[in-house]
Amino acid sequence: MSISGVYYLRVHYDPMRDPGDDKQETLDPEDWESMRALGHRVIDDAIDYLRDVADRPAWQPVPKDVSNQLTEALPRQPSDPALVYEQFQQTIFPYPKGNIHPRFWAWYMGNGTFFGALADFLSSTMNSNVGAGSHVAVQVEGQVISWMKALVNYPERASGLLVGGASMANLIGLAVARNSKADFDVRRRGLSGANQKLMIYASSEVHSCHQKAVELLGLGSDNLRKVPINDIYQMDMTALRSIVRQDQEAGHRPICVIATAGTVNTGAIDPLAEIADFCARENLWFHVDGAIGGVAAGVDALKDNLAPLNRADSVALDLHKWMHMPFEVGCALVKDSDLHRSTFSVNPEYLVRGSRGLAAGEDWFSDYGIELSRSFRALKVWMSFKEHGLDRYERMMARNLEQAQYLADAINRDESLELMAPVSLDIVCFRYIAPGLEEASLAALNGEILLRLQEEGTAVPSGTTLKGRYCLRVAIANHRSQMADFDLLLGEVKRLGDLLVSEQLQVR
Repeated sequence: MSISGVYYLRVHYDPMRDPGDDKQETLDPEDWESMRALGHRVIDDAIDYLRDVADRPAWQPVPKDVSNQLTEALPRQPSDPALVYEQFQQTIFPYPKGNIHPRFWAWYMGNGTFFGALADFLSSTMNSNVGAGSHVAVQVEGQVISWMKALVNYPERASGLLVGGASMANLIGLAVARNSKADFDVRRRGLSGANQKLMIYASSEVHSCHQKAVELLGLGSDNLRKVPINDIYQMDMTALRSIVRQDQEAGHRPICVIATAGTVNTGAIDPLAEIADFCARENLWFHVDGAIGGVAAGVDALKDNLAPLNRADSVALDLHKWMHMPFEVGCALVKDSDLHRSTFSVNPEYLVRGSRGLAAGEDWFSDYGIELSRSFRALKVWMSFKEHGLDRYERMMARNLEQAQYLADAINRDESLELMAPVSLDIVCFRYIAPGLEEASLAALNGEILLRLQEEGTAVPSGTTLKGRYCLRVAIANHRSQMADFDLLLGEVKRLGDLLVSEQLQVR
């Protein structure tokens, strides 16, 4: 004990003190039974909230008076938890993003589940840090990662890490690719040690997180080559071969090809088998961004296209999308665990591992990513898989595929609607059309239709531009959607389109 510590005990320690007099302040409830009652109320309200979600608008803006309440200064004094919860009910609960609603199809988001939310509550109650140490949360994440490897038919010797989402999972995969395919020690020398430009390739439809990743990794966005796509929005293999060859002839060093298993715009799946063959021949790292479609590798309609996932050197998955785990949880898988570990592992004295006690175990999850402090996000995955089983998840995915085809068929039958891209997964892109309108007018018209659908609370698609033409984008990663929801969507699109065209004609 330090000298100062001995002095403190001599001055402050009273051996005659009654321990019962020591009632120091904590952050625990002052009244446990009142907190128990409030907890029961919260659970009841949450169940009602999800049960009745279809009866509420798909989205609604936050009123100005509510926004004003959310600008208050940092509280200095405590408040009654019941009053805090009342404020939550009034100012926060009614105005979600909307992705729990059956007619939310914007971007690409899952809906969550009630049991998954309970798992998050239990995880927060345990409050385990899963970056290091020997405790049960580490073992649960290990089991979940084994399940993820089985999902994509990856070898058991592969490594994995649960992360916040596919953006981080992709960053991890590309970091391992950079370090393993450079011809020098990147960790020791940094990119100043490179005598060639390190090049990465992806289709022009690749998600923007990859640009962020290559920039953060010091490679530079100029060295992320965007490969043209074919008529069905897949990476064009002839173009890929040509661009790689040109870079090689220019003295650059190609290191990685990013394939996408479900592009964000149209859901296209790149030709994974051809890309795997090409990477094997050229000694390139084969990374797959499976944020959208990767978890559907076992769905019958997608098995053939997604089977080559097991040939990838690394795979990024999102479990809060098509598997509806509560935000946030993604997974990075790397086939060569040694390369994965060598990219991230650092072992200072305060992280020395032992053979016994809390610090036991050679490999900690902090060895496989940049975070030492990590939440127990594995619990909601573990409990959700236990609740539903993989077969049910795959049935939900298959139904979304059927719904996407149902919507596309209905669009093709309607002369006032136009399908804008092939439907290869669960994303449908279409627009309202009217005779005599030029592209700029059609873009403005469909943009206004989109906003009115959202503002009226009817449905929440998003918008995108394909080959220079703006359109509505319906991403059907929703376990609550019913066929009638898509009938309603098309009926409202046509109603709004007809109304807006009529208003324009009257103005003229």
